[in-house]
Amino acid sequence: MNENDRGYPGWRVMWACAAAAFFASTPYTVFAVFLLPVSGEFSWSRESASGAYAVMALSAAAAAPLVGRLIDRIGARPVVLMSMTVVGLAVASLSLLTAALTHLYGVSIAIGVATIGASAVAHSRVIFGWFDVHRGRALGLMLAGGMVSAIVLPPAAVNLIRFFGWRAAWFVLGMLIVVVGVPLVAKFLRERTPASGADSVVVPGASIAEAIRSRLFWTLMATIFGASMMVSGAIVHTSALLTDRGLTPGLAAAVMSAMGAANLAGRLLTGWLVDRFAAPRVAAVLLTVGAIGGLLMANADSIGVAMIAAVMIGGGSGGEIDINPYLLSRYFGLRSLATLYGFNWMALGTASAIGPILMGRAHDATGSYAVILSELAIVTLVTAALFLTLPAPRAVPR
Repeated sequence: MNENDRGYPGWRVMWACAAAAFFASTPYTVFAVFLLPVSGEFSWSRESASGAYAVMALSAAAAAPLVGRLIDRIGARPVVLMSMTVVGLAVASLSLLTAALTHLYGVSIAIGVATIGASAVAHSRVIFGWFDVHRGRALGLMLAGGMVSAIVLPPAAVNLIRFFGWRAAWFVLGMLIVVVGVPLVAKFLRERTPASGADSVVVPGASIAEAIRSRLFWTLMATIFGASMMVSGAIVHTSALLTDRGLTPGLAAAVMSAMGAANLAGRLLTGWLVDRFAAPRVAAVLLTVGAIGGLLMANADSIGVAMIAAVMIGGGSGGEIDINPYLLSRYFGLRSLATLYGFNWMALGTASAIGPILMGRAHDATGSYAVILSELAIVTLVTAALFLTLPAPRAVPR
């Protein structure tokens, strides 16, 4: 049985990884829904309360290489299941949140570290062990699990808060991860078992030291850092940018929905493309599309232009997030993949924190997002050019 067969067990594993990504993304995808009711109850400033999101992101970035190393040593399955359990319990514990900001930040650190263990850092290693010909498609489908979470869970959280209050909502969402997500993933997530024999248990690929000495590795680090700043800044500030220019909050929300839908579609398309064309060239094209979208958004003054820009930004964002782990697996193999992707994730998380801060500070200083968003779009264009310096990975027999 091979990858082209519908009954190939790797596809069930891929869906289990997508489910894990769906559940583990919960604290990130619903955070904005809880911001107002929680900060209102404790009289926290929005800046203080929203700082918990940055704490989660930076904790995840700092922990990613270490968690990746653990995955490479003991395997992904135990790390994923343990991490999902911790995330679920930590989310549920927010139902007992006190007025001390240190309480919120402490739980956020635990969530940030744990989510890495159930993120693409772990899932990509599992999937790449099962897939070669359809590696890109399987990766895109798995990553779509997190995007589906961003579409489905916020409205569910809104209704839970409306009918039962924010404390009950946190408890329900957390226990959903523990009671539904963990058993589901435990049943279907399996790493590919190597054939028997002493030599077969050695996973092929470069060591961490060999990869770090390679120009390819540092180029991938630079690309994911450079491209993530614009995307994260646009996600956080686009709604405010558009309302500043006269669009109603409803229209601004519609633009953000279009960006999210394009991101989901773009991830699926990216997976299909890299299985058929040279991945660095695909990344360069997608990032160029995203950069043009950023330039359009920087000067958008109508709903039509804003929609086009949002679709281009969302659709092009897969150019670095989806393709980098694929290229890591092709260039360096699976031996140290989770660790190397952990370093990439550290760059991603750091840039995702810097981008919104740069845009916020620029707006506070000038009253406009136009210049800073244009500058970040140009950085993304430079990132696209960097991808063109990378060699095409080895061809995969079909």
